Amino acid sequence: MSPLVRIATRTYAPDVGAAPFRLRALARALVAAGCEVEVLTAAPRGPVPPEDPGVRTRRAPVLRDADGAVRGYLPYLSFDVPLTGRLLLGRRPDVVVHEPPPTTGLATRLAGLARRVPYVSYVPDVWSLGAVAAGAPRPVLAALRTAEATALRGAAAVLAVTAGMAEEVVRAGVPRGRVHVVGNGVDVEVFRPAPALAAEPAAPAAPGLRAVYSGTMSEWQGAEVFVRAFAELTRTDPAARLVMVGGGVDAPRLRALAARLAPGAVELPGTVPPERAARLLGEADVALASLVPGSGYDLMAPTKVAAAAACGTPVLFAGTGSGAEVVRGHDLGAVVAHDPAAVAAALRTWPRPDAARRARLRAWAEEHGSLAAAAERAAAVVLRAAGAGGA
Repeated sequence: MSPLVRIATRTYAPDVGAAPFRLRALARALVAAGCEVEVLTAAPRGPVPPEDPGVRTRRAPVLRDADGAVRGYLPYLSFDVPLTGRLLLGRRPDVVVHEPPPTTGLATRLAGLARRVPYVSYVPDVWSLGAVAAGAPRPVLAALRTAEATALRGAAAVLAVTAGMAEEVVRAGVPRGRVHVVGNGVDVEVFRPAPALAAEPAAPAAPGLRAVYSGTMSEWQGAEVFVRAFAELTRTDPAARLVMVGGGVDAPRLRALAARLAPGAVELPGTVPPERAARLLGEADVALASLVPGSGYDLMAPTKVAAAAACGTPVLFAGTGSGAEVVRGHDLGAVVAHDPAAVAAALRTWPRPDAARRARLRAWAEEHGSLAAAAERAAAVVLRAAGAGGA
């Protein structure tokens, strides 16, 4: 009988974002490796998409915020409290994979103990670090640290997206031999250069600079820096345009700020399908990404960088951390301080990429930013955990 892998996650397709993309890629890689895959997730607000071959998706009602995301303490608990029972039902899996938040990890560990099933923790970020940066109250921070450490220490294996994240997991008390760096990326078949621009080195027809920010907008990203920078940039380049696609807790505030500081120059259409985001990136002169210094998320590997490179578009990164190091170390664009004046100064002299530049960026993404390749590495670890029975 084929191994059965369960994936426990509050967010999955048709949700849009790094987590659902990453987990869907993992599910597909596990099926390709000969597994049966069952995903325990939340019911979407809209239509349920067709299932991938070999993947059974079991959805349950959950609380969502105004943007439709499962985000916040009550929405998390509305998924995680019933999750323990859901994990106890049905055929006994060979292994379970869970995503954050830590409460999902606790539910997975409790059910795993009851059924003697090993589990794997997928760690795109360390939540307790973000809570420290956000100034969470001490009782909340203590509870979060305990929940996170308990979930990670009980895992048969931990999948980290960066080496820095892996070190944080080891510091949390997980034996180094259980921690595996699998990387991250995007679907390079969806995120591709715009055909016309990839073939023609001629300057774009648009008179002003075209910039795109694609992804989550939260206090950690500090995307406000780009709205304020564009308010400065349009004084000398009135035709410059910025499109910021995606959602997040900061999106409503940024929309109001853009209407006040840069009316007509900055557009925030909300979350869009990946294909539209890819088209916007591929047609842009520059992709924007940021991380607030000292936010606690410096170890993250922003998929914005890989998505932009896959579309052949150079990145202007504002801030510090792993994302900045990747952009600087692989010549994917430029890095500046997380400061509106610094961003505006860089954009004023930004060189529009020609076809050769776009091709080099695309080649880097195919080699280093493929989500499918990262999923294959993650699937290999999950299979070893299933075979070892959590030993």
